[in-house]
Amino acid sequence: MTLTPAQNAVLNAIDESALVAELVNLIRVPSVTGTDAESELQHRSAAQLTELGLDVDLWKINLEELAADPRFPGSEAERLEGYGVVGVTGPGVPALVLQGHVDVVPIGDETKWTEDPFSGEIIGGALHGRGACDMKAGVATNLAVIRAIYASGVTLERPLALHTVVSEEDGGLGAFATLLRGHTGDAAVIPEPTSGRIITANAGALTFELTVAGRAAHGSARLEGVSAFDAFLPINAAIFELEARRNENPDPLFAGNPLPYPIAIGTLQAGDWSSSVPDRLTAHGRYGVRLDEDPDVARAEFAEAIAAACAKDAWLRDNPVQIKWDGGQFNSGRIPQGHELIAQMSDAVVAIGGFAPDQAAAPYGSDLRLYNSIGGIPTLHYGPGDVRMAHAPREQVDIAEVIRVTRALAVLAVQRCGAHL
Repeated sequence: MTLTPAQNAVLNAIDESALVAELVNLIRVPSVTGTDAESELQHRSAAQLTELGLDVDLWKINLEELAADPRFPGSEAERLEGYGVVGVTGPGVPALVLQGHVDVVPIGDETKWTEDPFSGEIIGGALHGRGACDMKAGVATNLAVIRAIYASGVTLERPLALHTVVSEEDGGLGAFATLLRGHTGDAAVIPEPTSGRIITANAGALTFELTVAGRAAHGSARLEGVSAFDAFLPINAAIFELEARRNENPDPLFAGNPLPYPIAIGTLQAGDWSSSVPDRLTAHGRYGVRLDEDPDVARAEFAEAIAAACAKDAWLRDNPVQIKWDGGQFNSGRIPQGHELIAQMSDAVVAIGGFAPDQAAAPYGSDLRLYNSIGGIPTLHYGPGDVRMAHAPREQVDIAEVIRVTRALAVLAVQRCGAHL
């Protein structure tokens, strides 16, 4: 791709200092999923886009109405409110949508952090903090692209849209609400962390709850009881065996990934007294869904594996494990193979001096599947950061990478929307 005068003008208008300052400010707002700070960032985003001159839709999400929809993607965090924000540069169907979520996961054990998790501290060219790569860096790049277009003086021939959503971390309620409100586009990019690759597909992830029964007894008479924890051990083994089977022949897009469809136990609670045999254990986890797999088929395979493990155990045979599907329910998703957006994104990266990115699939669920399936908007991921840093006390993003992604997205936006000086 040879850069056009309009693309060069937008690239020259990118304010790198303002981009970094915006990211720092975003991280300093502790917008954990479902909190008031999440709403604070949505109102801030609406105000920024309004100030730039975009047509802005800021609305309060009807939580009850969405939850009643049979396509509801699930949720996990307690929530009293939620807001959607969409800014569009002009009338008509946007040629491109840039989307990002403002919510972040909790910080976990604060003693594991070497810096304040909400400081946005810069060390050695990297910006640290909760949400640094997942995905406030992407939110900052989206806004920087819009700012650069307006600052450059170019005129877009077709509109560009920016979607800012909540609740991505626990299911995608914000994206779901945005799409049901009627916001659309010809194609979309979500700058989740991709380590320089173009992510064209996501595996799914289903949240589950297991309840294992035991029989209480005094700890000094342990043999009179049945520990729910001990009863869970063969279930845990069966889950590992199921995980191995489901990962035997992954899609080629997962080349190099040793575990594209993981099953992980995230929380485990058992017992209520140190000197009692626990009579109940509750485990919550996430279950990877294969690309293009019907989630109901995935659930059935999980249930069969648990039932088979129960049938082999003398206690569980008469006290089977109960399964509940709650929290986020992420289907898998992918952009149509060969869609022009993939090549356009790659060309934009090369045009700013990079190498043509590899294409890959990600082992986690995201809003990509909602935009592709419910919205009918071909969508991919290309964004700053390494997902291995996400949800961890070492979360960080390289500032130079944030700038590179911003430049690539700016080139893509002008190409898709068309522009003249």
